[in-house]
Parts: sequence; C-alpha cells; structure tokens
Amino acid sequence: MHRRQFIQRAAGTALVSAAAFSTGKVTGANDRVNVALIGCGGRGRADADLLRQIPGVSVVAVCDVFEPHAAAAKAWAGGGCQTYSDFRNLLEQRDIDAVLVATPDHWHAAVTVLACQSGKDVYVEKPLAHDIREGRKMVEAARRYNRVVQTGTQHRSAPHIQQATDIVRSGQIGPVRFVRVWNYLNMSPDGIGRAADSAPPAGLDWDFYLGPAPKVPFNKNRFLVTYRWFWDYAGGMATDYGTHRLDSVHQIMGVDAPRSAVAAGGRYELKDGAETPDVLQITYEYAGFVLSYEASMMNDHGCGGRTPGKQYYLTRTPDDRPHGMAFYGTKGSLFVDRVGFEVYPEPQGESGPGAVRSADAGGGFRTERVEFAGADATGLHLKNFIDCVRSRQKPAADVQIGHRSTIVPHLGNIAFRTGHKILWNAEREEILGDSEAATLLDRPARKPWDLI
Repeated sequence: MHRRQFIQRAAGTALVSAAAFSTGKVTGANDRVNVALIGCGGRGRADADLLRQIPGVSVVAVCDVFEPHAAAAKAWAGGGCQTYSDFRNLLEQRDIDAVLVATPDHWHAAVTVLACQSGKDVYVEKPLAHDIREGRKMVEAARRYNRVVQTGTQHRSAPHIQQATDIVRSGQIGPVRFVRVWNYLNMSPDGIGRAADSAPPAGLDWDFYLGPAPKVPFNKNRFLVTYRWFWDYAGGMATDYGTHRLDSVHQIMGVDAPRSAVAAGGRYELKDGAETPDVLQITYEYAGFVLSYEASMMNDHGCGGRTPGKQYYLTRTPDDRPHGMAFYGTKGSLFVDRVGFEVYPEPQGESGPGAVRSADAGGGFRTERVEFAGADATGLHLKNFIDCVRSRQKPAADVQIGHRSTIVPHLGNIAFRTGHKILWNAEREEILGDSEAATLLDRPARKPWDLI
C-alpha cells in the first residue's frame, strides 16, 4: 500500500470562529470600523454577520431596494442602524468607513466606484463586475481615491489554497500542463421554471433594481437568487460558481490572464425561462498550460476521486464531487476544493501501450499521497479586509486581482455567445481582431442609471 500523509488543521474550527478574528491594535489606526451593508439578501447578511464578529466592527447602516430585506437587516443590526433604499444617500453618512456590496452583479461597479469617490473602503462580492470594462473602472477608482477594495473571492485567504500553491510551485507533483475546473449541480427537469410577467411585489423599487440594465417588466425569475441565469444581470455558472475557482487557478499557477478562449454549450435540457447555458465547456490557453472549465446544471456528480470519510464541498452522496479543481502533473494530480485538497501520486514507470506500471509490481510512486482538511475561509477573508482598512495595506484579493480573475469567465461567456475563438491581449485588455466579440466587453448603461 502506498504511503499516506495526513495534514491536520492546526487551528481546527477556529478558522471561521469568532476567536480567529482577534487582532492587536495597529499603531496609528482607528480601532473602530463602521460598516454599511448594501444588498441585504442572504449572502449579504451572512457576510455582515461575520464582519460583526470582528472586534471593533459595527454595522451602522443597511440599504436595499426591496423594503422587506432592508427591514430584516435593520432588525438584525439593531436600533442604532440607519436604513436606506438608495445607496447614494447611504454614502453621504459620514461615520461610515467601509461598505459591503452584496447586490446582484450588475450593480457592483456603480456602487463600488461611487463608494470609492465618497471615501469609503469596499468589500464587494464576486464576480467583481458585470462586464470587463466595468471591472477596469473599479480598479481605476480604487487607485484614484486610494481606497482598500477587497473582492469576495475568499479562497485567497484559505490556508489550504496557499499550501496547494506551494505544492504546485515547488514541483512536488511535477510540471503541470493541464488544469480542470468543474461546477456541477442538478436542476432538472424544471430549472427555475417559467413565470409570467407581473406587477412587482410590495416594497420593491423595480426600476432601481434594474438600474443600468435594460428596462423590462417585472418577472420573479429575474429577481433575487435566480437573477444570475440572465445575461442582463450576471453570467450564469461561469461567473457565479466559476470565478472562485478560476481565481484559485491564477493563484496556484502564478498566472494573470489566458491568451485565448473557446467555448461550446447551450440551454439543452432545462425547459425554463432562463438564458445562460445549462451545459458549458470552455477551453483556455495560458502560457505553458491548458485550462478546461466545465459546468453542468443537469447532474451534480462532477469528477475526481474520493477518500472514504473525507468531507467535500456541497456533496449530497458518498460518491459525488460537484465542485473542484484538478492540477495534473507528471508526478501526481492535485485535487482541490473549498474545504481541502488531496494529492494522488503517479506510479513509477511509464504508461501507455506496452508500458508497465511498476507500482503494480511494488515499484512505488513518483510522489507522496497527501491529504489536507481545510475550511471555508469567508471569515478570514473579511478579517483580512478589516485589517487592511486599518493598516491601509492591499488586501488578499485586491481589486486588481479580482478584476483579472473575473475577466476569465467573462471571456468564456463571450466565446460562447459569439461562437468565436477569443484572442486576448491582457496588457491592453482588448479582444484581438474581432469587433463583434469586442462589443461584449461592456454595454451602454440605461439612463438615468449611467452613474459611472
């Protein structure tokens, strides 16, 4: 039997506990940080709850265009919390140091840019922006106004992702020339269903919700959680699920941008009112390796090996592995997800026609079997943001990092929507030789919501 090496978490569950948030006072820093929540849905309130566990942090204002969400957030935050329906009015509140942006994707850029202009630091959920040029405006605003802007790609603060980075860059699994990223879930047969247009629910400012997106009648599928399956507001599986893992590929492989992207897929099986594909495969070429991204909304098995008794991210059975990344080296394969990783070693000798796997004859393996049990790092990522608000250092997922990583799924979606192979000039942030594809780098914002 080959050797197994088990690496245990030194801190246990403290990675996401309140104890992990304790920090010494930074010399010259204001110990009190007042935060406002903009976008009071489930993810926003979950992030804000973790923020409030950090010593010296208070949630002093909340904002949502849907009054029931704003009221629920205010009730959670307490009597001293101010409530707004227009984030621009919230930004005028002078005691706010930072804002947490958890709106639908199509509002991320405008809120972030105006928050930077008003002197607020920003934690903005992933994906950074609705389109590539919006993301560039966010980077420019952060730099122009000297603001701390953290992208909510919390893998950047996960110790086990850093350890996976060390494994690949040290050569422990050999040269890596092929990487896979996958996101699987099963929404068959009905997906999000079909819904007729209707009047907006009480307490919703539908025009404000649409904001810079095209004006359309209210439809419940375009609101709340299911908005992510419509191009007007988001980018489907690739930007929602894929952004985290594509960002981790950049971190682990030490790269910033692909050279090209080509995609295939469609809305094949789910007979609902959504627009983004239910099956999508994107192939990216980077300098020195190929990255394959795949997404399915009809099956949640995913791919990859399983170790009995080990916890994996969002599994439903003993066998499925619906989300992850795999780095294939000549000495072994590294499989990573949000809560851990494993190295599967390659046997000594060669494989293929006529070759003999010497491990079968006791010849051993090219590297060691490694397993690591990690944890979701959202709490650590928010703590990193607050630390940087106080110290004025760049955060773990600085806006520039978030922008470069969010470009990747956007390019894949552009390749899918045009049917073209996309050639990317990362230095100029331009699509080469394809004027049709270049039109999808941004979109005209609807007036009067063209705020940036």
